[in-house]
Amino acid sequence: MSVYMVAEVKKKDKQKYNEYIAALTQVIEKHGGRYLVRGGRLTPLFKGTELERRHIDKIIIIEFPSAADHRRCFTSAEYLALIPLRDQGADVRAFLLEGYVPDEPSDDPGRND
Repeated sequence: MSVYMVAEVKKKDKQKYNEYIAALTQVIEKHGGRYLVRGGRLTPLFKGTELERRHIDKIIIIEFPSAADHRRCFTSAEYLALIPLRDQGADVRAFLLEGYVPDEPSDDPGRND
């Protein structure tokens, strides 16, 4: 099942962030990941969302074929070497979401609505 990494990014040092992203892209592609969203205009939709905008420069969504592929990517020696550059370049909050499978049974009543 596909998984999706969602990252909220607040840049601290544009040059270091750009170096990080350039190297990260190669690591992601090597492990079967692909960018679905890579920045672009961030448009608040619901009340209160605009307050969060000042804390986020961009949102990134990356698809991986499986959770195992994601795990291999972000535990690889190539990625671990990028962590200091990431931390110097930006504050990043990231989450991993499972893809939606309509006919898959689930204990979560809201999952298959």
